[in-house]
Amino acid sequence: MSEKQEIINTGWNFDNSYARLPETLFSQQKPTPVRSPKMIILNEPLAASLGLNSEALRSKDGVDVLAGNQIPEGGLPLAQAYAGHQFGYFNMLGDGRAILLGEQITPQDERFDIQLKGSGRTPYSRGGDGRAALGPMLREYIISEAMHGLGIPSTRSLAVVTTGQAVIRDSDQPGAIMTRVAASHLRVGTFQYISKWGTAQDIQVLADYTIQRHFPEVAAGENRYLLLLQEVCKRQAELIAKWMLVGFIHGVMNTDNMALSGETIDYGPCAFMDAYNPATVFSSIDTHGRYSYENQPNIAAWNLARLAETLLPLLHNEQEQAIKLAEKAISDFHELYHRTWLEGMRAKLGIFGEEQEDESLIEGLLSIMHKAGADYTNTFRALTFDKLEDTGLEGTTEFTQWHELWQARLDRQQESKDASYSLMRSSNPAVIPRNHRVEEALDAAVKQGDYSVMERLLNALSCPYGNTPEQAEYAAIPEQSIRPYRTYCGT
Repeated sequence: MSEKQEIINTGWNFDNSYARLPETLFSQQKPTPVRSPKMIILNEPLAASLGLNSEALRSKDGVDVLAGNQIPEGGLPLAQAYAGHQFGYFNMLGDGRAILLGEQITPQDERFDIQLKGSGRTPYSRGGDGRAALGPMLREYIISEAMHGLGIPSTRSLAVVTTGQAVIRDSDQPGAIMTRVAASHLRVGTFQYISKWGTAQDIQVLADYTIQRHFPEVAAGENRYLLLLQEVCKRQAELIAKWMLVGFIHGVMNTDNMALSGETIDYGPCAFMDAYNPATVFSSIDTHGRYSYENQPNIAAWNLARLAETLLPLLHNEQEQAIKLAEKAISDFHELYHRTWLEGMRAKLGIFGEEQEDESLIEGLLSIMHKAGADYTNTFRALTFDKLEDTGLEGTTEFTQWHELWQARLDRQQESKDASYSLMRSSNPAVIPRNHRVEEALDAAVKQGDYSVMERLLNALSCPYGNTPEQAEYAAIPEQSIRPYRTYCGT
């Protein structure tokens, strides 16, 4: 069988719509070949959904594609340009170590970006080596798949391959390339880039492309660009609420890390909260708490305001009126977020319908948890299975009073207690990717070449609402440490 036939049989079915946009938005760039690539992990269910043959992906030719040593037929590799506010400061950015191979059209006629991370230098590398270390690539694989299991929109990881070459960070580390699958890599920062370095026509072309790709239902609207902004705000409100409901902290919510598709993107210094504390920060570089757990909704609104600024010329011919329309859309974001979060919190407590006192009931529990340093995930699971002794709150007057109010609220609704607890079981995960478990898996993989720890963790995270006996060990909280957990921008 010829090399060409081998690649075709893998199932690649590329289109390259992004390459038809104004050339200022990208640079054609081939990945830099690596010495001896080796498959570490392949996401076979994801491969199947993309129309790809897992066996072919594991072959030498398949691994060469995932390592950037071969370009599959139909691929048109490019690096995307974008800008972004990083911790509030505007910078010219771009794919410094990522290459978009192309857009895979699935058997269901869906379109997904196929991107290689760690595939070498690009025109946007800004002095970097364009490479990635194995640990951060496996970390993104674990967390992104955990988010998918939790039902939270996310980019996903198709595969991680090692390169056979070391990368120099604090020390020599094994190099790796991850294949990321995304609805697209359109970002707030993409619009910021074209607004500053492109033309008014370029902005309109990009906006029309975004509508066509993600929001075709608004294309015929009277003011489709306002509708675009409103739809992006809606998706972000729903996304951030879902983060908050499971205690997820992104860690680096720069405008270049906000995808217009509504997916979670870029898993650098992210982590999940153990003890409930709204001020929790994990990122080693977020010294002022800009991207803390409690700040995430406000930062999302700030980022969306930056997007709105780029769209002003399209919203209305008169700038003053355009600003009013943009401000209204951002204001609606806050209301949408709060409504979605409140609805999710009701579900976590088995509450159907709405009562005026629901929010104070929810805030009351969170306040008690904060004071006691109670584990966020396990407290809700303990309430779900009526194991109050596992909350760490039982016996205190404040919690006893709260529990009586909660039970009275459940008694007032038409739905049965069984229905309430069923709703709670589907709303409160049994397991999350606990930070100590993620680190345990990464240490075993990177330092010992043992991937079985990671595979068991991924299996537990694949069905987080299952509450199976096998998941019990992954629900255990870590031993307290005098040093706070810190994450780093490695992805």
